[in-house]
Amino acid sequence: MEPRVFNTHNAPRPNAFVPQAVIAGNFLFLSGTVGTDLSTGKLVAGGYEKQVVQAFENVKTILEDAGSSMDKVVKITVFMVSGEDPDFSVINKVYSNFFPKITPARSAPQVMPFPGGILFSVECIAVID
Repeated sequence: MEPRVFNTHNAPRPNAFVPQAVIAGNFLFLSGTVGTDLSTGKLVAGGYEKQVVQAFENVKTILEDAGSSMDKVVKITVFMVSGEDPDFSVINKVYSNFFPKITPARSAPQVMPFPGGILFSVECIAVID
């Protein structure tokens, strides 16, 4: 089966050159997603934790619109600006709210600052039935 690009109007898209996701067979590969508010087109105010929550809300929307769900995420990578969450307490708290049943495999590299005040980005791989 040929891979195909997936975008939904219900979640922010990084830019015209980056799809929200690519579907290949029964897998959805979600591009890096940040804490942008769809209604304003800007990062949510309130700092790191607010961006983390909004990023996961955006991921949830994209997954569901593509025919998947948070319960079907098998691998997730979170990118945090270095020093924002040194003990992972914020990400673990938010993570447990979005993955109450099964926690997918996770990597969490810390990175240099993103442009535009972005403090957090998340990408994932999920199964589609």
